[in-house]
Amino acid sequence: MATLTFDYGDSMAVLGPLSLVREPHSFDLCERHARLTSAPQGWQLVRLRTMGAQPRE
Repeated sequence: MATLTFDYGDSMAVLGPLSLVREPHSFDLCERHARLTSAPQGWQLVRLRTMGAQPRE
């Protein structure tokens, strides 16, 4: 599981460990959807390593 958060001012999406606190503009994703997520065109996607995540080869 992971949490996706958007920073509209910086045109950035951050995908990181599952958040313990519910925040506006954040979405909890299952492992499959977290892996397949991409950022909107012109945005930067930052992927923070989650616990137990295997590095991609």
